[in-house]
Amino acid sequence: MPETTGTREALLDAAYAAIVAGEWARVRMADVAAGAGVSRQTLYNEFGSKDALCAAVATRENDRFLAGALRTMEAHEGSPAEAVGEAVLWGLREASDNSLVKAILTDDTGLLPLMTTRAAPLVESLRDGIADFLTEHWPFLSLPAARDVAEVAVRLTISFLVVPTEPVEATARRVAHVVERLVASPSRRRRVGWVGRGGRAHWTGDR
Repeated sequence: MPETTGTREALLDAAYAAIVAGEWARVRMADVAAGAGVSRQTLYNEFGSKDALCAAVATRENDRFLAGALRTMEAHEGSPAEAVGEAVLWGLREASDNSLVKAILTDDTGLLPLMTTRAAPLVESLRDGIADFLTEHWPFLSLPAARDVAEVAVRLTISFLVVPTEPVEATARRVAHVVERLVASPSRRRRVGWVGRGGRAHWTGDR
């Protein structure tokens, strides 16, 4: 049976501490369990493997980033591009001071794939959360179209985070510009692939 929320959080906290200390490659599950004050069997009952534990740590942090991004978008509802651009700026600034992100990006932990080749679960979670926000606040966007917009924005943001080539403000403006071009104003939707259907708009590009 899964353990209590308190036990789970303690295990995630212990794993988080090992990752940010650069010890993940050599830390044992028994060490994580001891750090949380539980048995190794309790840890295995909850997560099953070291990889699953690591993924859970990343998911928890990703959920925090998504919550912060949505709060930022809520405060900037002028347009989808403005909302996404401000969320990107917030996210990049937050990531620059985030101990887990910095530990992953140094690759001393061997966890860089969590933001590259194994990033699909995190990308999908961010994409879906942002897409839901976009369709709720701008009803002319269909869910498939909003998901396309959100995924492009998320992937661009992660790319600039992993390989920064400019100040975060410039990156946020760049992503906002891409979103603006994808969404466009109602009068321009047809030119960029948007057509009306039943009072709503939908994306007609390749899927």
